[in-house]
Amino acid sequence: MTATLAPAPAAHAHRVPVVRGYRFELVKLVAQWRIRLLLLACWIVPALFVAAVSRQSTLPTDTLFGRWMHATGWAGPLVTLGFAGSWALPLVTSVVAGDVFASEDRPGTWRHLLVAVRSPRRIFAAKALAGLTVILLLMAGLAVSSTVGGLVAVGDQPLVGLDGHLLTSGDAAGKVLLAWVCVLAPTLALAAIGLLGSVVLGRSPMGLLLPALVALALQLAQMLPLPVAVRLALPGYAFIAWNGLFTSPAQLGPLFIGIVVALVWAVTATALAYVLFLRRDFTNPAHDGAGRGAVAVASLPLAAVLAASVALVAAATGATGSGIDQDKVQRSLATAFAHLYRLQTEQLNRPAVTEAQLKATAACTKGSVRVAAQGPGNDWRCVVSWHLPGVEVTGTAVYQLDVTADGRFVADGDGPKEVNGYFLVRTPDGDAPNPLWQFDGDVGLLPTSKG
Repeated sequence: MTATLAPAPAAHAHRVPVVRGYRFELVKLVAQWRIRLLLLACWIVPALFVAAVSRQSTLPTDTLFGRWMHATGWAGPLVTLGFAGSWALPLVTSVVAGDVFASEDRPGTWRHLLVAVRSPRRIFAAKALAGLTVILLLMAGLAVSSTVGGLVAVGDQPLVGLDGHLLTSGDAAGKVLLAWVCVLAPTLALAAIGLLGSVVLGRSPMGLLLPALVALALQLAQMLPLPVAVRLALPGYAFIAWNGLFTSPAQLGPLFIGIVVALVWAVTATALAYVLFLRRDFTNPAHDGAGRGAVAVASLPLAAVLAASVALVAAATGATGSGIDQDKVQRSLATAFAHLYRLQTEQLNRPAVTEAQLKATAACTKGSVRVAAQGPGNDWRCVVSWHLPGVEVTGTAVYQLDVTADGRFVADGDGPKEVNGYFLVRTPDGDAPNPLWQFDGDVGLLPTSKG
């Protein structure tokens, strides 16, 4: 008796589910040597970097929170976050998201993948989710590694905020975590742009470089004296807006706007990549990008999102000009000085004083008297005045301010030496520079009440 073979089931009856495709794409990504190298670097290098810098005599004072790396371990992950937002995260998204579709174009494996999965929609979802997972793992490595390195090398001490107030260890930990979570939004926007570039540009290396080039363009734009509405409407603004978490009260308005704008860009770019991917002719093994028409289709909606974001931000906030004016600079400097004066008083074992008792004020000018005291620049000169209880003479101190276009400023003490000159203060954790000598501050760009 001869056995008969049962007919094979119809091929279309067994489509690969998204979860299975996701696992397959994730394994493919992690199997690449460059991804493994990135994972290793992101989970090890930040800890070594923060620990090494924290032990050096010279600190990266030109980096936000860099001057506090000797004082607390919570400064390390914030320094790393500043570097990551400028360089590490754009490069990570380029390597992962910018190549996730083009990696099938180079060996010409699309037809084999379609035969196995039988659904372009599922392929897109699996690849996008796999890329997102790897990016999240890389971000987690940067955050965890830098935090561990800082805490092990320096310890769990309080952190000085951008307005001079002291954050407890628990408060600093929560805000550091929240800051890293907030930069997830602009990272997703860059990742979505990477997906779009990978779909549109095919095997062209420009698709791989697109997220990094966009991030570089956004950094250059933030350095220009742009109007506030334009600055906040850029998808990378949340990379620096997390600074507002470290003031009291927190400057949440710009951060919220930056996150929303970045998420809108992420959704728009992902949707465009999805639509263009489904329109692709996978039967052509010589496919080398979707052509100029697809580039225009991909670019115009993003340009429209930018224009709409600028209009909405301007209408909702009423922000005009650079957002940096004399009154804001004076209030920010006086607030930071009062908080840091209390810290200096405690370190020098002098009688305690409160900010209310000090009644610190600042009078600032910018450049020539003929120039309006507004906008960024390194020619701000301020005189801070304060009162001590029981002392009739008003104390004064001079500061030179370098205010950047994004509202951050560095105050450099210019006398009297016993107040804001350079000298070492003995603290329980060792000798540290006078906190009133040089310090960072932040000017809120959005209109605020004077109360």
